Amino acid sequence: MKSSACLTAPDSGYNRPTMNRLYYGDNLDVLRRHIDSESVDLVYLDPPFNSNANYNVLFAEHDGTKAASQIKAFEDTWEWDESAARACQEVIEVGGKVSEAMQAFRTFLGDSNMMAYLAMMAPRLLELRRVMKPAGSLYLHCDPTSAHYLKMLLDAVFGPQQFRNEVVWKRTSSHANVLQRYGIIQDRLLFYTKGGKWTWNQQYMPYDQEYLDTFFDQVDAEGRRYARRDLTAGMDRASSGQIYTWNGITPPASRCWAMTKEHMDGLEATGRIHWPKKQGGMPRLKLYPEDLPGVPLGDIWTDVKIMHNLSAERLGYPTQKPVALLERIVATSSNEGDVVLDPFCGCGTTIAAAQRLKRPWIGVDITHLAITLIRHRLADTFGTRCKYEVVGEPVSLPDAQELAQDDPYQFQWWALGLVGARPVEGKKGADKGIDGRIYFHDGDSAKTKQIILSVKAGHVGVAQLHELRGVIERENAEIGVLICMNDPTGRMRKECAGAGFYTSPWGKHARLQVLTVEDLLTGKTIDRPPAQTSVTFKRAPKAQPKVRETSPMPFGEPEDSH
Repeated sequence: MKSSACLTAPDSGYNRPTMNRLYYGDNLDVLRRHIDSESVDLVYLDPPFNSNANYNVLFAEHDGTKAASQIKAFEDTWEWDESAARACQEVIEVGGKVSEAMQAFRTFLGDSNMMAYLAMMAPRLLELRRVMKPAGSLYLHCDPTSAHYLKMLLDAVFGPQQFRNEVVWKRTSSHANVLQRYGIIQDRLLFYTKGGKWTWNQQYMPYDQEYLDTFFDQVDAEGRRYARRDLTAGMDRASSGQIYTWNGITPPASRCWAMTKEHMDGLEATGRIHWPKKQGGMPRLKLYPEDLPGVPLGDIWTDVKIMHNLSAERLGYPTQKPVALLERIVATSSNEGDVVLDPFCGCGTTIAAAQRLKRPWIGVDITHLAITLIRHRLADTFGTRCKYEVVGEPVSLPDAQELAQDDPYQFQWWALGLVGARPVEGKKGADKGIDGRIYFHDGDSAKTKQIILSVKAGHVGVAQLHELRGVIERENAEIGVLICMNDPTGRMRKECAGAGFYTSPWGKHARLQVLTVEDLLTGKTIDRPPAQTSVTFKRAPKAQPKVRETSPMPFGEPEDSH
């Protein structure tokens, strides 16, 4: 699937309409070159950190086997090396509180991976603060391993007074304890604001049954439980229309009625007044559970459903977070029309939440694989309703050649993404002549069929087609496609013609095909059954009606409630 537009040149962003943008590249470079100062309302970031570990994207096979292909999406092993030392030194030389914090970290942590991680994070957090509006908010998602260091760094970047919350999110259930310690089942969300005023839409949790049984202790004639609320208010809140005698009752000294006589009469007429058995007792308002929005959300979140292997929204990305988690953050700390930024957007959960809640969004990721996943996710979830542009992808043959030279894996993932294929194992020598696959269902047949892809950045000839033809036969695939830079020679065209055709309900398709990068850039694609037959990527659920963002509290809390 193609985005609505692709750009490679730096864009200042000034005087551009607010719209959705997906950037490929290093987020530090993207922030500095493309994102304006004070242009973002909400930042959410989930920077990877897991020392000596590689994250792999797992895609379940669709051919009936239990095997899985692993694609090395990125390596988040931060090691103290020359580049980390240089990044640290650059921040220190700027001076200020962040410099002081980095010097203290350097003394305490030495040449450690954690120090390398903080050296990577410091300049990015400074840039994120720059792009935030004065009333903007930032949520940094991390685990207990790094939370305390990151909080100190955030104190230096924003100021300790801008710290609002450290939210604890129960992300999983406890596992078998083999390390003789308590099970680690939580992540942290460090919530900071840029200034003293910020967007806040209060969220609420449902009342639990014990609370309802305790405080909604009255039963009306219809058997409905209700609580009682005081109908008086302090005189300092009174207007002239609230000082009166009603049904022969006058509030005590320094008190008045909380509403006008007409309003009180209306409540009486609709049966919303509780009259005490004691003669002359003060009436109370009947407060039903549905009158209240719930318990104000606290800083321990246990209600967001855990992501597990059977979750409908799970796409196979290892660091994927539940969309409900991001919808809560977006709904609380932004309004419709506010700009949401995720500089480590991965498989696009923040983007999906912002899109559903009608916020313009900006996503950044350093892998073309992630960009491809996000495109599929947006198409599956929102269809054609989601309009966006991609910035930083090749739009010309020289661009593609430069990418292939700089990073062959990124070039491979980019090329495969243009035809809707998924990469195979990124480990050198393990692909067995296969760089990508497309799976599809052919008509009424339940059998999953496949297209094999080979991507070559250098000059190719008939030998590469001979090799691909052998792979097609070995894998019992329906179609094989060679993606390359140079135009096919006459011998290559003859080899393709000699491979014959695969017949589907939609016609005949050449079993062996060659697509050049220039073909892809001009919109040409594989001769194959329609794209809707593809089962290559797990489909994201379609968008549901958006969540309630705020709730009114028409009558306030019941008496004696917490």
